[in-house]
Amino acid sequence: MIKIMLIEDNAAYRKSIGWALEQADDMELTHQFGTASVALRKVSTFTDDGAPNVILLDLNLPGISGLDALPQLRILLPQAKVIILTQSDMQEDVLRAIEQGAAGYVLKSSSIPQLMEGIQTVHNGGATLDPELAGLIMNTLKKRSSKTEPATKLSKRELEVLTHIADGAVQKQIADQLGISSYTVNEYIAGIYRKLNVHNAPAAVAKAYQTGVLP
Repeated sequence: MIKIMLIEDNAAYRKSIGWALEQADDMELTHQFGTASVALRKVSTFTDDGAPNVILLDLNLPGISGLDALPQLRILLPQAKVIILTQSDMQEDVLRAIEQGAAGYVLKSSSIPQLMEGIQTVHNGGATLDPELAGLIMNTLKKRSSKTEPATKLSKRELEVLTHIADGAVQKQIADQLGISSYTVNEYIAGIYRKLNVHNAPAAVAKAYQTGVLP
């Protein structure tokens, strides 16, 4: 059972996510908060058994923003994977969240099935990056970077997997497109993270463009 914590100030959106998770056999919404300040106070009292596996975090929260709360949540709940929920296409917001270790990004315009697939993928150690946000990251970093010959060498298959991640594909889509199993995709992703010295898909994509691993 995937235990999920939701931090979102929109009550109607919280309700819709809560309803969807009630229908899932392998997911449970264990905690939900309307502000980051309340969430951070409560999180400090969690036991290991009560800690969530996945945190759904809105970027634009009243008081302490999701961006400001993210590093504190990563310290308090180091085993939890954080998925950013956002309507923002602000380049600096997205890139700052990448640097702070968010494991995935889902636009609020995404469907509930897409969100749930993202939760499952991130929980399993895979990659989830909304296609629109993937394109934003790519375009921003291409403008910023002056590419040099990459120091890190990925295998041909690792490059294929990373290219699909950069295009916003999720684990199952990558497996189908390459004709391999989801387990094998995860093995390639683990190798990519290790070689690039990163911990999540957005950071891998960002570093790949910054260093010239991806053209």
